[in-house]
Amino acid sequence: MSKNNDTVFRDAPIPKAVAQMAVPTMLSMLVVVLYNMVDTFFVGQTGDANQVAAVSVATPVFLILMALGNMFGIGGSSLISRLLGAGEGGRAKQACAFCCYGSLALGVVMIFVFLAAMPFILSVIGTSANTVGYAWDYLFWISLGAPFIIFANAFCNLIRGEGAATASMVGNMIGTVVNIILDPIMILSLDWGVAGAAIATVIGNICACVFYLCYFLRGRTVLSIRPRDFAVRGVIGSVVAIGLPASLNNILMSLTNILLNNFLAAYGDNAVAGMGVAMKANMLVVFVQLGLAMGVQPLIGYAYGAVNIKRLRGVVNFSVVCTTVMGAVLTVAYYFAADRIISVFINDADVIQAGVPMLRALMVSAPVLGVLFVLQNALQAMGRAAASLALAVSRQGFVFVPCLFLFNALLGLDGIIFTQPIADLFSVVMSVAMFVIITRRLARQAQTA
Repeated sequence: MSKNNDTVFRDAPIPKAVAQMAVPTMLSMLVVVLYNMVDTFFVGQTGDANQVAAVSVATPVFLILMALGNMFGIGGSSLISRLLGAGEGGRAKQACAFCCYGSLALGVVMIFVFLAAMPFILSVIGTSANTVGYAWDYLFWISLGAPFIIFANAFCNLIRGEGAATASMVGNMIGTVVNIILDPIMILSLDWGVAGAAIATVIGNICACVFYLCYFLRGRTVLSIRPRDFAVRGVIGSVVAIGLPASLNNILMSLTNILLNNFLAAYGDNAVAGMGVAMKANMLVVFVQLGLAMGVQPLIGYAYGAVNIKRLRGVVNFSVVCTTVMGAVLTVAYYFAADRIISVFINDADVIQAGVPMLRALMVSAPVLGVLFVLQNALQAMGRAAASLALAVSRQGFVFVPCLFLFNALLGLDGIIFTQPIADLFSVVMSVAMFVIITRRLARQAQTA
């Protein structure tokens, strides 16, 4: 870790430290949102609602690969920041090397798993006779790119664990910008449609991987990807304990999206496409708040490792205020401009009519959603695996799934679109209660130590 990063973690005023760590991550997330919006925009320019619907139902499978990357990235980043805070740089190198080779190995395995299970996957993700061919085209190329997608998502988070937020942002932006440039060429000019969108995504992730490898080859890091630093003992348990709940959160999100698409399919392809577009548009609100939460996670982990509970609480409280303000402002803007936002993605009156109320429903929880993200990332940074797992399972499992069945039975389509915000609000309350209990316990332990 550079002296500058160490100063930011330990001594810098909290607003300055949060800004230095969170702003690059938020900008990186904004570029990712831009990519997702542009990706959907160019697919929408084909004028084929079936291709838009196909990308919508196939996206959760792509998100599973990102989730597997996050298992190594978030789990490794949490462990690395705590080890650096405790002055254990050697073990931090071992954690990084383990995550490097673990993510690559898992990516290779996922190529064969996805290709072998493709017929089954297509049968359960909510494809119709009109969209199944397009979904197969998209997922085939995404499957081949699995090692690069998992590795890029892992290292985007890992190097942030030592305070390299700007380098993390640059790597993410390189991959995304390449993707955005290739989208119109492959989707429209070459007329490859959804297959072109998937190929552009894979190439973008390959470029991000190249950047992260160069970052380590330059030698300006205390971390390591050298084979001799690879270790399993004393590393795998800590990485998986935190990475699995983080990954499970994304995997459950993908699975519940698949379930959601199956429910929406009963109301037609326009409903599936409308929700797909609404969720893409809502990503700006979600990812900006998530970016801040992920950006401050190393600050929290370092403070926890250094047993500085006062600074830990200060970072969390300041971050919660920031995300709440941003969420409230974006909610107002989205509510009044919902029709114009949806129409940017596709010029189809039926899809727009379906998407506008869906987008407004998703915004119900937006003002406070960032609170959940900050506290969940704080619990991950502190190594609180059980609490983090409980939040992940509640938001996308114990609350979402029963509500989806119940609201669909009682209210039909109107009930379905309010399922996610209801699950979000419940999880916000749960996260606040968990964090207060855990930090009070930590403060008492620090006083008696």
